[in-house]
Order: sequence, then structure tokens, then C-alpha cells
Amino acid sequence: MVLRTSPPSRAHLRLLAEADAAPPARRRDLYAEIADRRLAAILAAEDVAEEHGLSAHVRTTCYVHRCWVHQCVSDPMHVLIVTGHRWCRRCDRTVDVEIDETFPGSVELSCDGCGVPPDTVANREVLLACRTSLRAMHGGEASTLYVVPES
Repeated sequence: MVLRTSPPSRAHLRLLAEADAAPPARRRDLYAEIADRRLAAILAAEDVAEEHGLSAHVRTTCYVHRCWVHQCVSDPMHVLIVTGHRWCRRCDRTVDVEIDETFPGSVELSCDGCGVPPDTVANREVLLACRTSLRAMHGGEASTLYVVPES
């Protein structure tokens, strides 16, 4: 299968100042109980971006756990055997994730079965999403609302 255009990714998103855009009211209400308002805004914005083609595998937030993706990526729910996310195809085992949240943070994937770091496209997406999530969490007060640009 050959794609005529590259799939949408975070590279196709742009940053907006808070005054420029706000998530729809239904999105704001969905995450109203989250104390970290930056996290809530990015959750809502990534929900909208995903509806417009953002791959769920490059999100910096997790709408299921309502947190930064690096904070919950070790949950068994995030093991996707079919796509290979957090999965070692060499030995058919779950890949472990080690996260150090201390600034600037680090993310490591490892397989206890074969001892070889899983270097697949899917697991590189896990690393990218977690590293981006760490940077977003440590981003301070800077606006990080992601929206799909107009065509």
C-alpha cells in the first residue's frame, strides 16, 4: 500500500496563544475537573486534532487516564500487540517503559525477555510521544494549544 500523502502528524499542527483560540465548550467541560489547566487544554486540543487526522500514537496526553501520556504509558492498556506499541515481536512480550520525570526527563524502553531494546516504528512512536509529553509537562506557562491549521 502506498500513501499519496504523508499521514497527519504533530508537524502539521501549529501553536496558538490562548487568546487566539479556545477549545469548544464541550471539550472544556469534559476536562473541567483537571487542576492542571495546561494539561486540560492540551487534552481538549489533541482530541480535536485527532478528529482531524492526528495519529493517536503521537498524542502527548491520554484521554483515558486524563494525564500526560508518559505518566500512564506503562499501563497494560497501552500495550498494542497488533500494532507493536510496547510489544517485542522478537520474543512476544510486553516492553517495559522507564520514565524519569526529573527535568529534563528521560524515557527508556526495554524487553526483559530478549534483552534487546525494541527498535520498531511503533516503539519509536512510544518514545517520541513520551519525550514530547515530558517536554510539554515541563513547558512552564507557555501556550501549547495544538490545533489543525486551515488548509
